[in-house]
Amino acid sequence: MGYVSGAFGIQGWINLVADTESADSLLDYSVWWLGRNGVFRAYTVVDSHLQPKKLGAKLEGVNDRDAAFALKGCEIFVPRSSMPPAADGEYYWADLIGLVVVNQQDERLGVIEKLFETGANDVIVVKDETTERLVPFVGHVVLDVNLETRVMRVDWGLDY
Repeated sequence: MGYVSGAFGIQGWINLVADTESADSLLDYSVWWLGRNGVFRAYTVVDSHLQPKKLGAKLEGVNDRDAAFALKGCEIFVPRSSMPPAADGEYYWADLIGLVVVNQQDERLGVIEKLFETGANDVIVVKDETTERLVPFVGHVVLDVNLETRVMRVDWGLDY
């Protein structure tokens, strides 16, 4: 959902960058899991604020600048059970990671490794053993997403 970008002030506040559709939507959750390298810990959000270019939060148990600075670089997650279900035709990016991508000719392009935003549209990064492909996540390219079978069908050639 985001990451801690640094400390703010001397009372344990953190600055963070949200990887959410709306910058302040991370502030809707009262418990965040912070960590790195697969080791995470739950923190209760005591207070928060939205600034023009960043978010700030005060976490329970993080009471000084040193403790806040120690969290710099930690990833922020919220429990999936806290999130609303995705609407029809919408997907959480985490659900798309690992899907096998095939085209209309049933050729396997690879597996979705990650997604990222651009100014125009989202992009999926599809990798196989030798090739990395950047595929736009737009309706005329992404034809079907089946989370049960873990397959995404696209209108995209092997040689694109």
